[in-house]
Amino acid sequence: MSPNNPSLTQSVLGMKCPQCRKGDLFNNKSSFNYKGLAKMPKNCPVCDQLYLPEPGFYYGAMFISYIICGFWFLGFIAICMFVFDLSVDTSFLLLGIMIFVLFGWIFRISRSIWIHINVKYQPNFDKKL
Repeated sequence: MSPNNPSLTQSVLGMKCPQCRKGDLFNNKSSFNYKGLAKMPKNCPVCDQLYLPEPGFYYGAMFISYIICGFWFLGFIAICMFVFDLSVDTSFLLLGIMIFVLFGWIFRISRSIWIHINVKYQPNFDKKL
């Protein structure tokens, strides 16, 4: 798809607004800067979609995060132990380092997936007045 009409995957991974797929979901572009990690604008700057439709909306993102982490981390430990023949202690040490590095990205991608599940894409949206 062209940059004017990004795909769902591009929108989720690029952490863009689910309605217009153009506005940014987060104020700070870096997932690795933990200061202001969860700061989101109130509305999309392009289409005015609310990013917090109701209190507690992002609790569902915790389940997405749990699923991502569960499968990813089990796979990581299995690869470390069975492919690279590392000890359990070394595998979990590497996992701890990976968790520290990827925490911000996992947090944000879970929110992005959750809002994309719940808000419909409207390619021809009209900006709300």
